[in-house]
Amino acid sequence: MEHHIRFDERACALVLLDQRLLPGEESYFYCRSTDDVIEALRTMVVRGAPAIGVTAAWGAVLALAPLAASPTGGWAADLEERLGALADARPTAVNLTWAVKHMRALWKQSGDASAAELLGIWKDEAARMQAEDIAVNRRMGFHGAGLLDSGDTVLTHCNAGALATAGFGTALGVVYAAVEQGKHIRVIADETRPLLQGARLTAYELKAAGVPVTVACDNACGLLMRRGLVNKVIVGADRIAANGDVANKIGTYGVALLARAHSIPFYVAAPLSSIDPATPDGERIPIERRPDDEVTRIGCARISPEDVPVFNFAFDVTPAELIAGIITERGVLAPPYTKSIAALFADSCRPIRQL
Repeated sequence: MEHHIRFDERACALVLLDQRLLPGEESYFYCRSTDDVIEALRTMVVRGAPAIGVTAAWGAVLALAPLAASPTGGWAADLEERLGALADARPTAVNLTWAVKHMRALWKQSGDASAAELLGIWKDEAARMQAEDIAVNRRMGFHGAGLLDSGDTVLTHCNAGALATAGFGTALGVVYAAVEQGKHIRVIADETRPLLQGARLTAYELKAAGVPVTVACDNACGLLMRRGLVNKVIVGADRIAANGDVANKIGTYGVALLARAHSIPFYVAAPLSSIDPATPDGERIPIERRPDDEVTRIGCARISPEDVPVFNFAFDVTPAELIAGIITERGVLAPPYTKSIAALFADSCRPIRQL
C-alpha cells in the first residue's frame, strides 16, 4: 500500500487517501494549496508521524508553486509565512517540523536560485523523501522481525502501518517483515478511541495484506494479557525524546503499564526522523488537544450529555523505563536510551548492536 500519498504533477496537487472515511469508503482528498494541506493534517485526512512528514514536504512544494508561477520581489517572505503556517499545523509529531526545516535548509543551500529553480529542487526532494521513507520502513521491519517468533500474537495500539507512513509501516512493518520471513504472526488491534484508528485502519490494511487480525476494545488489554493471548506489543511513535520517552496515540501509556505488569516485551518502532534529540524528556513534548466532538459523538449521534467537559488529548507519553527496545532503520536501540540515542546521533554510520 504505497499510493495513499501521491503527487499529481499535471494538476499540481497532492492526492491523499481520506483516512477519515475508511474502511467504508475509499475517497481521495485533493490538496492544491498550503491551506488544503493544513486542513488535511488538522482534520486527520492523513495521520501518522512519517506520513505527516512526507505530506509536509509536498506541502512545501504547494506553498512555493504559485509563487514560482508568478514570482514577485517578495516571494521569499511569502514563502516563509506559508512554511511557518504549515509547520504549526499539528504540535506533537516531530516529523512535521523536521520536514519543513529540511526543505527550508535546501532553500538556503540553493543560494540565489529563482522560485522556479527552487520548485524543481523541492519536487525532486519530496519525491526522494517519500521513496526513502518506504526504504527506511523496510529496513526497520528487517531489524524488528528478529524480535518476533513464529506463532507470536502481537498487540498494537492505533495505526502504525502503511497508512501512517509513505508505505510498509513502522510497527506493522515489523509484522510484515516477519511474515515475509515465513513466520506465522497474528495481530490484536486495539480499537483506539476516540477515532478508532485500530478498528478502522489497522484492521483494514492487515486484512488486505492477509495477516490474521482481531480487533479488541481498548479496555480489554489487561484481560487479553492475563489470559496469555499477547506475546509482544509493538507501537509506533509521534515523537521520541532524547531520554527515550515516547509520545504516541493516547492510551499507549496504559498499554505499556499493562505489558510491564504481565512481563510482556513492549517495543516502539519509529524512524530516526521521529527522534527529537533537542527535547530532553517526555515532559517537554507538547501534547495536542483535539476537538470535543471527537469524543462526544460517533458519526452524527451524540453519545454524551450536552455541556459536560471533555478531555481529548490526542497523545500520551510512555516513560523510557517501560520500553524494551526502540526499533529504527539502523537497528534496535537498547536502554539506557539517553546513551544509545546520543551515540546514534554522534555516529551516523556505525550500526546499532542488536538486542
